[in-house]
Amino acid sequence: MTSLDYEFLRKFLKERSGLDLSSDKQYLVESRLIPLARRAGFPGIAELVQKLRSGSDALTSEVVEAMTTNETFFFRDKVPFDHLRETVLPALIRARGSRRSLRIWSAASSTGQEPYSIAMCLKEFAPALTGWRVEIVATDLSQGVLEKSRAGIFSQFEVQRGLPIQMLVKHFTQVGELWQLNADIRAMVQHRQLNLLQDFSHLGLFDVIFCRNVLIYFDQATKAGVFDRLARALEPDGVLTLGAAESVVGISDAFRPYPERRGLYRPNADRTAQAGAAAVMPHALKVVASGAR
Repeated sequence: MTSLDYEFLRKFLKERSGLDLSSDKQYLVESRLIPLARRAGFPGIAELVQKLRSGSDALTSEVVEAMTTNETFFFRDKVPFDHLRETVLPALIRARGSRRSLRIWSAASSTGQEPYSIAMCLKEFAPALTGWRVEIVATDLSQGVLEKSRAGIFSQFEVQRGLPIQMLVKHFTQVGELWQLNADIRAMVQHRQLNLLQDFSHLGLFDVIFCRNVLIYFDQATKAGVFDRLARALEPDGVLTLGAAESVVGISDAFRPYPERRGLYRPNADRTAQAGAAAVMPHALKVVASGAR
């Protein structure tokens, strides 16, 4: 792969997925795209790049998916799910008692282990949530991983990674050498394809957003933009959960840390108020000007 081809791919991937590759990751691109090029009938990456330059939408999706990391497992890192059970859900159940509804978004859901882990946590609160409308929305850039997630079928290796044996027995059915999540858990999760670089206001407001282990691949400016949009997608008392290696500190003032709960954040009320005032100001000026006439 030539340096020009690599620079094209770096820019191409950043624009379409947010992936910010450093100048020394050429080996990674080659290892993931050479097999794709051969499957597509190209002798090498140079021909693949030429096709991308011509604007092939189908190939664009395949290249982005090939370069996107989909590493995940059930109850990954454990602590965020302990926070969900012990702190976040009890507080939200008290706060949402009058409206009796709860919305949770898994914003980089991959093959489904995260949103289904959330669903299993919510099952533990079934008595308190009787009669509530509970939604879990799972989104990902890759249509392929969403299809796998919808099926809810996992290998022995996948269910052994992070899933307590009692939950495997309770929520899964063995199908040959595979394991399928029971229908009641699968029905709790809605799947939608989504690019976090684009507007996602159509999803509405959420009480909890899990956006873990995806922003680490973005540059600072891209992260800041995503944080701003995530803040607008959260209820004022909602909670954002980031990955263990991620933080808003030094990147965005759209969030403030959740007290004594590492990795959890709340929308910054002062920032929200300022944004609201800024939004109202042009309208107010317009009314004054109209009255002056």
